[in-house]
Amino acid sequence: MSVFAVLDPAVRLAHDAVSALAAVVPTALAVVLFTALVRLALHPLARSAARGEKVRMRLAPKVAELNRRHKGKPEKLQAALTELYREEKSSPFAGFLPMLVQIPFFSVMYRLFTTPNDLLGHTLAGVPLGLHLGEARTAGQYAVLGALYAAIGAVCWVGFRRARRAAAATAASPTAAGAPAVPGARLLPYLSFGTVLFAAFVPLAAGLYLLTTTAWTAAERAWLHRGAPAPATAAALAA
Repeated sequence: MSVFAVLDPAVRLAHDAVSALAAVVPTALAVVLFTALVRLALHPLARSAARGEKVRMRLAPKVAELNRRHKGKPEKLQAALTELYREEKSSPFAGFLPMLVQIPFFSVMYRLFTTPNDLLGHTLAGVPLGLHLGEARTAGQYAVLGALYAAIGAVCWVGFRRARRAAAATAASPTAAGAPAVPGARLLPYLSFGTVLFAAFVPLAAGLYLLTTTAWTAAERAWLHRGAPAPATAAALAA
């Protein structure tokens, strides 16, 4: 039995929801709409996470000072950081909550679109939603899949550029002076393009989900962090 079998009740609910939408709109559009509706329901968490990230950025100088003051004293440093965030009514981990919440949703959608079901028999521009890149044979199939990957790549490029700007801004900030380098930090912005690679190994329907959720993430972060770059790590991973 697959480890994903525990998700089957939620998968059935997602299937029924997409099927209900597919009764009034094309199935491919139903996938997009269902994904957008779920992301809309998760938006309050994203707003809360954005506030937490802004608090962390504002407190960065104080955090750097506490690290300097309590260097070599981890217990005192942890107590000081806890008190600092308690006064701000925030948490250093607040920005990761939406990503953690999205993991079960992603798992459900992955299970839905990689397990044979009637939804995958529907088509987009004549291409079955259950088609993988390795199964493509006609020019039309390659064209549809290529357009999908190009669209995902374009969204990832936006995330990549935003993450690079945020990384540059962080490196140039006074609080970054003398701070130890984070292993692999320069590679983090490139993680955005992992979505394109992943899309090549899943059916077309799952690719539509990836395009929708990635585009939503990019637009949501741009709106919530307008006027200031998002943290490089979160920006890279979110896309």
